[in-house]
Amino acid sequence: MLRVGLTGGIGSGKSSVVVMLREMGVPVIEADDLAHELSRAGEAVHDEIVQTFGREILAENGEIDRARLAGVVFGSPEKLERLNRIVHPRVLERTERWIGERRREGAALVVVEAPLLVEAGVYRRLDRLVVVWCRPDQQIERLSGRGMSREEAERRSAAQMPVEEKMRLADYLIDNSGTRDETRQQVERLVKKLEAEARETGRAEAKE
Repeated sequence: MLRVGLTGGIGSGKSSVVVMLREMGVPVIEADDLAHELSRAGEAVHDEIVQTFGREILAENGEIDRARLAGVVFGSPEKLERLNRIVHPRVLERTERWIGERRREGAALVVVEAPLLVEAGVYRRLDRLVVVWCRPDQQIERLSGRGMSREEAERRSAAQMPVEEKMRLADYLIDNSGTRDETRQQVERLVKKLEAEARETGRAEAKE
């Protein structure tokens, strides 16, 4: 099995690439989805987050208000690190379980998408790293298009590792600064390469 990490800066278009990969039949797991699932009311992660950051981050229904939590942690590297220490180990555990399930099903290629794949060091556990990127002004425009203020978009972007650092670590890059069709063509070429590498990996594993 070939295990591939997919990451990029906030607003770079990772979600669009994930959609394309799934349309091409590639199994993908998204770390943010896992984090949200683990943070629901009744889960241990939810309780620990509330104990750490206070009940003011809760919505009326008792669930964590993601916007309120983001407002607390993204202005403070220390608080963001505390949040990551709570969430990341559980997300990693679920991800590894998911990979094991796909392996037992016979999948030759899987993709793990996570915004902090590099920052958390998780990319070292995987076989390949793909980084999605676009121009910084496009990132801000896309975030603003989601209803985020420009100031907040710039603050969120500045809180992340510079994408250039991630790009230097990447095995493959996807330039998402052009049209959707141009991005899809890159994704199609990438999937063909990864599938070929996965076949080589499978043959090597079979010999062991």
